[in-house]
Amino acid sequence: MLIIDCHCHAGKGDGLTGPWDTDAPLAAYLKWAQEAGIQKTVLFAAFHSDYAAANRQVARLVRQSPERFYGFAFVHAQRDRGRVLEMVGTAVQQYGFVGIKCHRYDARISREICDVARAFRLPVLYDVVGEISVVELLGEQYPDVNFIIPHLGSFSDDWRAQSGLIDQLVRFPNIYTDTSGVRRFDILQRALDRVGPANSCSVPTGRGCTLASS
Repeated sequence: MLIIDCHCHAGKGDGLTGPWDTDAPLAAYLKWAQEAGIQKTVLFAAFHSDYAAANRQVARLVRQSPERFYGFAFVHAQRDRGRVLEMVGTAVQQYGFVGIKCHRYDARISREICDVARAFRLPVLYDVVGEISVVELLGEQYPDVNFIIPHLGSFSDDWRAQSGLIDQLVRFPNIYTDTSGVRRFDILQRALDRVGPANSCSVPTGRGCTLASS
């Protein structure tokens, strides 16, 4: 089975407020990935004030090892409003990227992002930061777009959001998750028992392979 980690930040951010927007080097990660049997990895940028520039950084990393990496285009729903189509078009057509990444920390996901994902037939990895109610809207409004909700809905020990996302995974076939940062093994087991591995930790990419979180 091909194992693909679908959640790996890479490159340098420019915020300098914490690791998440400062630097995401790959050397240590690649060592851990090899030990875990991960053969391919989806890369997207660290938090950045200019995601067009940050996506170019990630594109350079992907070009260096195209057999090892996939790229997702990071976009900001508010700051990049009106140019998401252009940004994602560049990422897909010039960089060969295969998905979109956005984060509630930046701004709530927009219809613009979802429409662009539909147009390019791309999955969207959207970190809802515990606001799992939006998953209902995504599942209903965009049944033909695959959404990956990372961290089982909320990072670390937010078991209420994580338990709620499991219900949504059961009901919406286009909603997927990854398990990065989830520390409650009982929650992970519940997700597998109720949903199975097809939706609880993977998503089809359109390239005939499977994405699975580390």
